Amino acid sequence: MRKITIMSAVLVCLAIISCKENATSKINTENLETAKERDEIISLGSPIIEFDTMEYDFGTIVEGTIVDGVFKVTNKGKVDLLISKVQPSCGCTTPDWTKDPIKPGQTGEIKFSFNSNGRVGKQHKSITITSNAEKMTETIQLKGTVTAKS
Repeated sequence: MRKITIMSAVLVCLAIISCKENATSKINTENLETAKERDEIISLGSPIIEFDTMEYDFGTIVEGTIVDGVFKVTNKGKVDLLISKVQPSCGCTTPDWTKDPIKPGQTGEIKFSFNSNGRVGKQHKSITITSNAEKMTETIQLKGTVTAKS
């Protein structure tokens, strides 16, 4: 009985070893190609977002005036730049932005509209941009002064 148990254990060990060798000797070439493509893209690095200006000064305006402006965004990286979210600091500012990927060397826009109604005095608003760039979030600024209606 003891010999049968030992022989059975030896056979099970041999079966496990032979299965392991077969599994490791087979390389899935499709996964290997996908990994190579991924590594090539990673080696290009991240997109690099660059703004024409980080601050928009709208000067002095009368309350109720709507200020429209544009920030130019350039992709200085080697892969597509994707702007996923543009969030103003308050409801008085409405943004719109380039939704399509910005190719390397190309330019997109972040447009905004600031409604000064009920906002008398010095104004300092921010817009936070979330993207796939090296620095995932960037903040641009709006500033100016709103004078009361006469």
